[in-house]
Amino acid sequence: MTNLINFTGVAAANELSLYAGHKSLPLVTAFFKSFNVQNFDEKQKKKANLGTILGVYLPTLQHIFGAIMFLRLFWIVGIMGIGQCILMTFLCIFCTFLTCISLSAVATNGVIESGGTYFMISRNLGPEFGTAVGVLFYMANACACAMYIVAAVEILLLYIAPDLTIGGPEVHADTGFTGMMSDNYRIYGSAILLFIFVVVALGVRFVQFFAPISLICVIISIAAIFAGVIEKNIITSSNHGVCYLDKRLLQADAYLPDTFWTGDPCRYCTFQNPILYSVICSNNNTLSAICQNYTLTCEEAFPGVQSGLFLANFGSKYMKQGEAIPGQYANQKFEVFQDITTTFFVLMAIYFPSVTGIMTGANMSGDLKDPQKSLPQGTIAAQLTTSIIYLLLILAFGSTISGPVLRDKYGKSLGNTGMVVAELAWPSPWVIMIGAFTSCFGAALQCLCSAPRLLQSIAKDDVLPFLRPFQVLTRWNEPFRCVVLTTLIAEMAILVAALDRIAPIVDFFFLTCYAFVNLACFLHSILGAPNWRPRFKCYHWTLSLVGTLLCLFTMFATHWIYALVVIFLCAIIYKYVSWKGDKKEWGDGMTGLVLSTAQFSLSKLEDKQPHPKNWRPQLLLIANLPSAEDWRQKETTRKLISLASQLKKGRGLTVAVALHEGRSTDKNAKIIAAKLKKELLNEMAFAKVHGFCSSLIYEADQLQGTLSTLIQSCGIGPLRPNTLLIPYPEGSLAENSYWCFLHRLQRGALHGMCLLVLKGVSYFPENEYRMAGNIDIWWILHDGGLLLLISFLLKQHKVWRSCHLRIFVVVARDDNTLQMKHDMEKFLYEMRIDADLFARFCRLNFI
Repeated sequence: MTNLINFTGVAAANELSLYAGHKSLPLVTAFFKSFNVQNFDEKQKKKANLGTILGVYLPTLQHIFGAIMFLRLFWIVGIMGIGQCILMTFLCIFCTFLTCISLSAVATNGVIESGGTYFMISRNLGPEFGTAVGVLFYMANACACAMYIVAAVEILLLYIAPDLTIGGPEVHADTGFTGMMSDNYRIYGSAILLFIFVVVALGVRFVQFFAPISLICVIISIAAIFAGVIEKNIITSSNHGVCYLDKRLLQADAYLPDTFWTGDPCRYCTFQNPILYSVICSNNNTLSAICQNYTLTCEEAFPGVQSGLFLANFGSKYMKQGEAIPGQYANQKFEVFQDITTTFFVLMAIYFPSVTGIMTGANMSGDLKDPQKSLPQGTIAAQLTTSIIYLLLILAFGSTISGPVLRDKYGKSLGNTGMVVAELAWPSPWVIMIGAFTSCFGAALQCLCSAPRLLQSIAKDDVLPFLRPFQVLTRWNEPFRCVVLTTLIAEMAILVAALDRIAPIVDFFFLTCYAFVNLACFLHSILGAPNWRPRFKCYHWTLSLVGTLLCLFTMFATHWIYALVVIFLCAIIYKYVSWKGDKKEWGDGMTGLVLSTAQFSLSKLEDKQPHPKNWRPQLLLIANLPSAEDWRQKETTRKLISLASQLKKGRGLTVAVALHEGRSTDKNAKIIAAKLKKELLNEMAFAKVHGFCSSLIYEADQLQGTLSTLIQSCGIGPLRPNTLLIPYPEGSLAENSYWCFLHRLQRGALHGMCLLVLKGVSYFPENEYRMAGNIDIWWILHDGGLLLLISFLLKQHKVWRSCHLRIFVVVARDDNTLQMKHDMEKFLYEMRIDADLFARFCRLNFI
């Protein structure tokens, strides 16, 4: 073996001796050993190590199946018809399916830490977009908690225990914003929220205990629905008759006695029934002519497939608020009516929350044994499973339940419980009522548990300064402050007091999040960054683009005002993070997009002299920071940066460089250079100068060469500095900096740069000052208009805005003063610069 000779002349023991102790180049074995920790076993104990089924598939099913399926899906089928309902459902599930594909690709491109969906979006779209979407996703979970609570209250007061309603069951139809039933939603909803808050505050252990119970109830309830569909098609007569008054469905309270619980309701659907007579007919002892004008019929509510309901329910029956049938308003005292005006997109907004929940697996990534395998498989499988079940339910409802009963949102036409899906189920309606209530309660519990942890993850990243108080955890590792804030937000959503009004709000928060997940996958796919290597391969940028556009289309088609509000909130958070937030570098896709765009734009520019119309001052600022302790040097640098800031209306490039004398191989010199660069960057940020800064180390006898190299190599392609900004030496520093000033002046002139020399640095105003008076330009030699341009740009800044331009043209005695002034006025007019023009005689030898 040949021994290597190191730089000290000593023979090396082996080929790797040169790298011994080099921290940036560890051995491969040492690199992999760094992943092993002493407390590895303890971390494994803390991690749940869940698989695909328990960790992703079943929790996602639980979150997707919820209140809308039990309380609104049948009604949507009745209004939209089977055909349009399948189309609407396909649009919703196609949107979430495309999002699942993008989610799988993004989630398998690295490790997802705490924060789940927020972590994934922020690390792929940057802190600005990531934080904005993270906050909106947090709001979605907080409002979803309120939605599930209101749904639970609806099940409780309308179906399980109507007598608990404040004001009695007769106020059930008073669902306006200020109605008595809305107040019931607020009171009971607040009470349930308080109870859930106490459970969540006790710790996540109590929440996780209830999760499997809720999931079992959901599965049993779905099975009971399909069992009921089979049972209703086998037994055609099931004592579920409903009464019609000239094709208008009557409320059960209008003809059934209070003691009715079982039996055939059709025997009460007659004018011989005193209850029905007193409600509909005149208060006479005998039947009046008014009753003779009506026709009463009683029909089966669940006639089954053989009755031909599929074709009858295939078309749509959109109605306005207060109508009993299309085009006819109802007598709201005894007829079933619609409480809202329905359209395709209004119903789509109500239905969409029933397909959300696809990001449950991503939020549980920390508890998965193999996230990169389980997330795609579990999420897509759960999404496809729920999609198939929803389509089957649409077909089952449309072919089993009569159309008017489908359109009876609250089941007012049915006796007993009054819940349409519950009456359809087998063996008992209570299976659905208890299962639906338990499902809504469990979903609300999960939302109030997960949302605070999401908020705590956002606060922990420290990109929003006002969220820093929410970084705090209790000694039991619980984000109690975040739980309190989430509870307050959920309470405000509960005050909306209607499932149909809260659901669209939840929609837009989730749709915004889904759109950005698709956007992240789209950007990474088209940019093709080297670190974009997802294990999930079944994706394409076109699918992500379609998913993004479909999310945006759904937002604007359903409620365009809500869409604008959500986008406005997202823009505000984005701007706030970019303005006040802590700067983070996460290797995100937006940075890659900016880099690719800059590279593409530069490649389109030709590397040659720009046209005079496109010329702008591109500043190279050489900072006076070699003596970092000298306050006058720092003041000079600050003044130069202020001048560069006041010229920013030129939209040119600004490059600031701090020179430090030393040896480039000296470690201390590198530390000082890094410190100088940081100081220079802070000064530029304080002056709001958007540009680049750097620091160079030069040896004592290499200053001129360093300046020449800097001027020639600074920039890229056509984007190079063309103007050198330097201070004029003054005061006690003149003798020490005289030759340095001449070197800079000479090198800048030799390389064809424009020269801006700032004299009287100490008198130059900084950005907080406001100047008044005149800006005087002494035009002696024609410089291509640089003096005019610099003065004009200064006047655009707020510091010099109140000043007036004056131009003094130096002329000789034998010049035609009037003609020259006329030419100058014409020149200024063509240049579109307002200034006063003066001619001054002066001998050239005096100048």
